[in-house]
Amino acid sequence: MKTNRKHNGVVLIVDDDPDAISMLNAALSEAQMTALVALSGEQALTIARRIRPDLILMDAMMPGMDGFEACQKIKADTVIAHIPVVFMTGLSASEDMVRGFEAGGIDYVTKPIDINALIARVRAHLVNSRIAAGARQALDTLGQHSLAVDPEGNILWSTPNTHSLLADFGADQHWISNTLPSYLAPWLAAGAKNPLGLDDLSQPLLIKAMDNQQPEEWLLLIELANKPKEEDLLREKFELTPRESEVLIWISRGKTNQEIAMILDFSPRTVNKHLEQIFRKLGVENRTTAAAVSLKYLNQFA
Repeated sequence: MKTNRKHNGVVLIVDDDPDAISMLNAALSEAQMTALVALSGEQALTIARRIRPDLILMDAMMPGMDGFEACQKIKADTVIAHIPVVFMTGLSASEDMVRGFEAGGIDYVTKPIDINALIARVRAHLVNSRIAAGARQALDTLGQHSLAVDPEGNILWSTPNTHSLLADFGADQHWISNTLPSYLAPWLAAGAKNPLGLDDLSQPLLIKAMDNQQPEEWLLLIELANKPKEEDLLREKFELTPRESEVLIWISRGKTNQEIAMILDFSPRTVNKHLEQIFRKLGVENRTTAAAVSLKYLNQFA
């Protein structure tokens, strides 16, 4: 049975040494991984942005843009910052290793490279990368505008939805890299207990802190500061009547027909009549699916 190489990982090799590239390409192919090649830091950035590899093997010392600078630029780009970078270096001094970690690398291997050890480490990092990518994809599928930042407000990763939202409202790379951290850092230092308002984009936004179980990482959510009412959103999207939109809201919140009748002050039979019309307009057959459809749509505005 053939192994799916894409499933086993796409690894970008960044090195200016043809012999090293040949050796690594053969080893990764033997391990059923797909290898891409960049001969410089500049090429690495271009390929990473176009292909989005699962992991980057980065030679530290290259002419022009070296591996340290290339890694820093990768980590400064919110679209590709999540890609793990493993340094390959002939340097053994502790300060050079520290420099690699400070640039954003997650691991390093020293030359001459032990191929078996390298493959084992690559596989381990790919597993962790897939877990993290799965979490981000789940948030994005739910329509969440989520991002993680360090205590200084620098973005560690963000979902594509978040990147698109900021871009749509006029946030360029300079704003993301410089202005946003200047807002976030003092807010995070104060505990981020209340939402942070952002008023200098084309639409006002609110940022809420969801979690900081890891001391060096905060999980944040971005939402519109002037959100329309959920009932209005559903009524416009699915062409519902005002009463139908109210019933659908309470269905999405897990309420029974009896509870909805009490909340809206009419009979359970009337609730059933509204449900028949809701199911027809949403193209669904039951309340569970209706709730899922409405929640997925509303989460775009969360």
